[in-house]
Amino acid sequence: MSLELDLLAPGSTEPDDLRFRLSSFRSRIALTALGAVVVTGLLAVVLGGRAGEFSAALRATPLTLLALGVLLQITALLARSEAWNVCVRAAGGSVKRRVLFRAAAVGYVASVLNGSVGMAARIASLRRAAPDTSPRVPALVTAEVPIITVELTLVAIFSFTLVAPLGVPWWVPVIVVAVTAGVVAVLRRMSDRHRTGLWSGLAVLRMQSRARLITFTLLAVCAQIARNWLMLRAIGVHVSVFDAMALLIVMFTVGQLPIGPSSGPAAAVLILGAHGVAATAAAGVLLTLTGIAGSLCYGAWALGDRIVSGRLSLRSDVVVPPVAVVPTSA
Repeated sequence: MSLELDLLAPGSTEPDDLRFRLSSFRSRIALTALGAVVVTGLLAVVLGGRAGEFSAALRATPLTLLALGVLLQITALLARSEAWNVCVRAAGGSVKRRVLFRAAAVGYVASVLNGSVGMAARIASLRRAAPDTSPRVPALVTAEVPIITVELTLVAIFSFTLVAPLGVPWWVPVIVVAVTAGVVAVLRRMSDRHRTGLWSGLAVLRMQSRARLITFTLLAVCAQIARNWLMLRAIGVHVSVFDAMALLIVMFTVGQLPIGPSSGPAAAVLILGAHGVAATAAAGVLLTLTGIAGSLCYGAWALGDRIVSGRLSLRSDVVVPPVAVVPTSA
């Protein structure tokens, strides 16, 4: 697993080891910042001479649609948090849902910079908040696999939407679906054979609760597709739901690169540039902004809830000494 996860997880006490992990963590952030600058520069070159069209598209977007985009992003984050809750409980965790959602919010805010850092922050935050009721770090790492597997399965199913926009041969989605089905079968078999330690994170794959996992992951994906479609239509790019699906797939793929928030505009131009580079780049910017705003709103709730819960806990810990009653003589 990533060095960021080792850095954020409890138990890293060796000074030399800690310095090495911290250095790697900083290097990853620096690489992300560099990638974002490079991609932004390339987009600026592509948009050369279209600055007026680009800014006009941004200004023309109604605030109500932006607010709805933020709401869809929050919906997607909440649904994915519940999917994570299903996996954690199947792995043996008994952490309160409220605590788990707060940890998820920390990870989603960190994901604005880098996806792997976000996962590390989410897991580390949960372990620190509930060390006794959450699975250990290895199990929490593999507990991410069922969610990612469902997401990849949906990507494979929807990959046919890339045939027209990118000119992908029709047989490529068929191969993707077949490979994904094989991966799912292997993971299911491994969850049956190995049930302890690292492998306990795959427990949900053999339980009935996997239906809830699929439902909430599908809800998260649908909310993201709806946000893509809404932001594109708000800019004036009239696309179909299938185009919004294709954009989500490309955003998911490009998002694995260390380019930070610039992944949204880059993916939009790459997949839908034929509809107008300036308009699609503007839509990508709106997708990035609404995504960041939704993550920050979720993070603000987590911070506020943590403060309120801490104050209530302090109040409940205050012990009022008994008052001695001195009997009075008649």
